[in-house]
Amino acid sequence: RGAPSVAASLGLLAARHTPGGSAPGPDERRLQAAEDAIIAGEADLARDIAREVLTRASVPAERVRAWMVVIEAAGQALGEVDAVFPQVLADAGDDPKLLALVHYQLAWRELVVHGDFDKARQEAAHAAELAARGEDRRTELMALAFQSSTETLMGHPDAAATVKRALREPQDPYVACHHNGAGMARFRWLLMSDQLPQARTTITGLLREARRRGMVESEVHFLRFLADTELRTGHCGRALDLARESLRLARDSGIGEGASAMLASLAEASGGDVDRALALAREAADHAEVDGDQMYLSRALAALGYAQLVAGDAAGAVRSLRRVRELEQGMGITDPARGRWHGDLAEALVRVGEPAEAQELINRTRAHALRLDRGGVLAVLDRAEALVRAARGEHQAAEAQLTSAQDRLGALGYGLEEARAAFVLARLRARRPGAVAYEEAARLFRRCRAVPWLRQVDAAVAAGPVRPETVPAAASDALDGLASMERQVASLVMEGATNREIAGRLFISVKTVEATLTRVYRKLGIRSRVDIVRLAAGRRTQ
Repeated sequence: RGAPSVAASLGLLAARHTPGGSAPGPDERRLQAAEDAIIAGEADLARDIAREVLTRASVPAERVRAWMVVIEAAGQALGEVDAVFPQVLADAGDDPKLLALVHYQLAWRELVVHGDFDKARQEAAHAAELAARGEDRRTELMALAFQSSTETLMGHPDAAATVKRALREPQDPYVACHHNGAGMARFRWLLMSDQLPQARTTITGLLREARRRGMVESEVHFLRFLADTELRTGHCGRALDLARESLRLARDSGIGEGASAMLASLAEASGGDVDRALALAREAADHAEVDGDQMYLSRALAALGYAQLVAGDAAGAVRSLRRVRELEQGMGITDPARGRWHGDLAEALVRVGEPAEAQELINRTRAHALRLDRGGVLAVLDRAEALVRAARGEHQAAEAQLTSAQDRLGALGYGLEEARAAFVLARLRARRPGAVAYEEAARLFRRCRAVPWLRQVDAAVAAGPVRPETVPAAASDALDGLASMERQVASLVMEGATNREIAGRLFISVKTVEATLTRVYRKLGIRSRVDIVRLAAGRRTQ
């Protein structure tokens, strides 16, 4: 009836009044109470009950069931219960039904603690086989759902087929609305396949059922995933409300705090307060570090990189997102739709004067996106590549690519990404002589309620039209030996621009301007910006 907490309390009361030798016995009632407590989000109570049962239980099925509660109560901190697995395997013996439960948890350990998606997938597949042999349909469905989700994140060719296996009848009502069940696997597949309306319908139904059943942990995660869906569709205000609700519930229950903080960071950076976004992302990363959770550490760092990019800290974004890249490579994640951080890293790399690395990242990511037919990712990569082209002086090609990317993102329903493409296009056109209109970007950001991005538009409008970044013809030969970014910075110095003005025009940090100028001085054999101006003046009089 949707009151698992009450059920747990009543179950404990019943256990105290159940005589030994009854069926069900007192410990069986206690274990049911512990499982109800897990559903209700009362992990400490569940763990205490299970530990008490383990002090006297001798039947393998009861011992394994109690161990499962202990492991479930650990949540994402599976490293804390790593030592119990040999004992659980010994208690399970050669019973395929009991072994299926253990190998399902081992799959989670491989994923969360070791960050090994391939081994996690193998353990889940083995658990599904054992459960089928033991005629345990619930565990079989949970294992298949885990396997399909892992394959989806890996970009594995069997992912779609495994999702279908997980959704075959007969279904189990508990698994159907569990946050690690088949419905969730289908939602993840829809979301990563750019099917946003279907994904929203699926996750909304799952949230409704979890609330009806009083499944607190599932409610926390479904709120978070619904917020993620709304964020992708450009409903930043709605996403922010849902993310904050998920975070409140997570903190009240002590469940999923790191994951909820990560999503709340993304929502704050898109539609709320950027400073709060930075704090939440760091909180999420700290949770993941403490739990030893490699999977969510990568997600938290991706959120941090995005918040840093919105805050104007391109160098910080590069540091965070480079680490995400390393983590995902180590885990074997190849589907760029999993975190969608690649476009942000490429944009940040351009801002810090590393267009070559950005292009290399785009090329590598595009190959995976093409293989998996990730249209949204491909459009974002095109937006990032347009920035690389603009940094190389290929402005006409960059504008054409941006226009195409914006149209495709709009058609797919990625409202915020569409607005970002419009903003980049307006910035690029600001390099040409004449007034620049940011009306379309502002309109799209207002539609999304993307407050931090609207502030950036306001700042660009206030700055006024940007003078074209041309190099005086007589001085151009002096700059022939410079790289593209170095040449642009030097030309703006020749026009009399300050470092801050150059940073604003080229959308890079002041530190990047300073570092670029140091390289310019070394290559030109000069010591200061005054020498650059004198060089230009000298060339004009020749």
